[in-house]
Amino acid sequence: MTKILLLCAAGMSTSMVVKKMQASAKEKGIDVHIEAHGVETIQDYLVEYDLFLLGPQIRFKKDELQKLADPLNKRVEVINMMDYGMMKGEKILDDALKML
Repeated sequence: MTKILLLCAAGMSTSMVVKKMQASAKEKGIDVHIEAHGVETIQDYLVEYDLFLLGPQIRFKKDELQKLADPLNKRVEVINMMDYGMMKGEKILDDALKML
């Protein structure tokens, strides 16, 4: 099972994106586990998750977080700002799966 973790500063809008991504995965029959947590928790999840997506509001942390993920060959990417703002869960999920 693929595991994707969205990282954010506060969490409200990211939680809604996760729900839309989960609904899209279920509709398409894709076996994926998606959660959202605060960016400060990334070290707790580095081993467990396959991909880390950052909310656009914390895109400035990408390089710092990628350095933490590199030893485990994990990717840290920023969610497209327009897709995030429009809550395009299906598009964000599709993009994430292409990254893996």
